[in-house]
Amino acid sequence: MKSSDALSALGALAHASRLEVFRLLVRRGPEGYTPGEIAQKLDLPAPTLSFHLRELRAGHLVSVERKGRNLHYSADFSRMNALLAFLTDHCCSMGNTGCEVACPPVTVRKRA
Repeated sequence: MKSSDALSALGALAHASRLEVFRLLVRRGPEGYTPGEIAQKLDLPAPTLSFHLRELRAGHLVSVERKGRNLHYSADFSRMNALLAFLTDHCCSMGNTGCEVACPPVTVRKRA
């Protein structure tokens, strides 16, 4: 990931409502939610939610898929993991002592 890509993604998350929407979609997993479901769960007006979803899409953090007559938004987990890897790349590499806090590689947990 390039710095410009990271800035775009971080900028998309730099609002309380967008961060809340993104975290909801991460918790939901690949199934995602329709805009109506998101609006209901987060008590957001439809026009406001539409704006925030557009910003998250511009940051490439969410994807949208048409399923029948409905749109389903879901978190882009590969992009999220690439951002986390970018942020933790070379963790503690310039320190003079060992790293007290390990920066483990990012992994996606599988559901049982």
